[in-house]
Amino acid sequence: MVELTDWELDKFKRQIQIAGFGEEAQRKLKASSALVTRLGGLGGPTALWLAAAGVGRMIVADGGDVTPSNLNRQILMRGDGVGKPRAPQAAETLKRFNPDLEVVAHSANASESNAPEWVSQVDIVCDTSPDFRERLILNAECWRQGKPLIDGGMNAMEAQLTAIVPPHTPCLQCLVPEVPDWWDPKGFGVMGAFSGSLGALTALEAIKVLTGYGQPLLGRLLVYDGEDMSFDTYDIHKRADCPVCGG
Repeated sequence: MVELTDWELDKFKRQIQIAGFGEEAQRKLKASSALVTRLGGLGGPTALWLAAAGVGRMIVADGGDVTPSNLNRQILMRGDGVGKPRAPQAAETLKRFNPDLEVVAHSANASESNAPEWVSQVDIVCDTSPDFRERLILNAECWRQGKPLIDGGMNAMEAQLTAIVPPHTPCLQCLVPEVPDWWDPKGFGVMGAFSGSLGALTALEAIKVLTGYGQPLLGRLLVYDGEDMSFDTYDIHKRADCPVCGG
């Protein structure tokens, strides 16, 4: 197990003070690695809070360039970075925020060709892509390699989140058998503060799975509405005909 320096003990002392967390969980975070795919309104806050918590190594991936319409929510980007690739800007922001973090940035989106290599290099995947095709690719690859997957998604002011841990939980394809016919690759309305709330919860679920702290959303789906602040949790189950986890 890695050791914590005096600087790290001071830096993370507030979360080390949490009952049931302590130095052991902090050491686990330091020794852990995470993949965050897409770095938008959901992926950006996810990556930032993982960096803040003390995850030791992070792979971040996004194949897009910054546009003016990104800047209401993509907190790892800069106003003077419009027109430039997102991934390097995100890596620079994360390193400035946490110089101890090892960051690897890929200017590409998850695909069948790169997912096997990316997933093999980390302990957990935070799937924060708005593209259902990417999410299902990552789900299948995580299941094949036995890697935990935190899957979050949102539309306007509605969000959902679950933690997938092979082979103990249902996989994403149990919940979403195929790309929904209502999904629009052109995008959807989003308020930055709301996507940021889901990013924080996605990071929290990853922290719990990596450290064994608390009760992650295993076999459960959190659904909440930002308009009226209603929160519900539903049990989810494996489908016997699921082509990924086989029920």
